Amino acid sequence: MSGLRSYLAGKAAEDSVVARYAEEGYRVLCRRWRGPGGEIDLVLSKGDVVIFVEVKSAPSWAEAATRLSRRQIARLMTSAEAGLGFFLRGSLTEMRFDVALVDRAGRIDVLPNALMAA
Repeated sequence: MSGLRSYLAGKAAEDSVVARYAEEGYRVLCRRWRGPGGEIDLVLSKGDVVIFVEVKSAPSWAEAATRLSRRQIARLMTSAEAGLGFFLRGSLTEMRFDVALVDRAGRIDVLPNALMAA
């Protein structure tokens, strides 16, 4: 039962993050896209920019932030690189990686371009 609970909690966190981005004019291109490196929670766009978003939820933002490992970051980048092939400009597509932290109370902290230095 804990697997179902985790799935539902993750989906609820993603739904909240999608709503937050939608309020700011972003468009959802895909949810839970699977690439060769693994799953990317959200793929969004605003103008010509593609945004890959990793959603992390936990009792606190600090705990959520610790749930993103270097190995997972590398897998996200591998999948995103493959995903760029679906866009007209391919690897020349302007993009960024955001991390959205969601705490137990449902508060969201979006870290734009969070993986820039990873």
